[in-house]
Amino acid sequence: MCALMGRCEGWSHPCTDVESYDGSMSASNESSAATAVESQEHRAGAAQFAAAANVFALLSDPTRLHLVWTLARGEADVNTLTEGSGAARPAVSQHLSKLRLSGLVQVRKVGRRSVYTLSDGHLRRLVVEAIGHADHIVTGAPPHD
Repeated sequence: MCALMGRCEGWSHPCTDVESYDGSMSASNESSAATAVESQEHRAGAAQFAAAANVFALLSDPTRLHLVWTLARGEADVNTLTEGSGAARPAVSQHLSKLRLSGLVQVRKVGRRSVYTLSDGHLRRLVVEAIGHADHIVTGAPPHD
């Protein structure tokens, strides 16, 4: 069973019915996945691949990935992000600066606090799927769509 089930407050996690999963992919799911990839192909040029590689490079650092994972659940200030990540505050600030300069997160002032949010839902879904995939690797849960 996927360990992330129930922890994605307000999200529908792909592992909603792991108990009854038989390891096969239905024709309709397979068709949907193929259609989704085909619809993206006309837009996937060198610039898109380079931009995607930059996003993956930024997310390859475990601390940055943890910060983005936390922000995927909602906005947070530096103190909350520091406490949640376990990293030192200067390191968190440096990581947030890189994420902000790359356009992956946005910041706004609320009084004296800086509150961070993810720039868009694509990044949120990417991180949720990546952590879900990693959870299956760690727990040995069967693959599924």
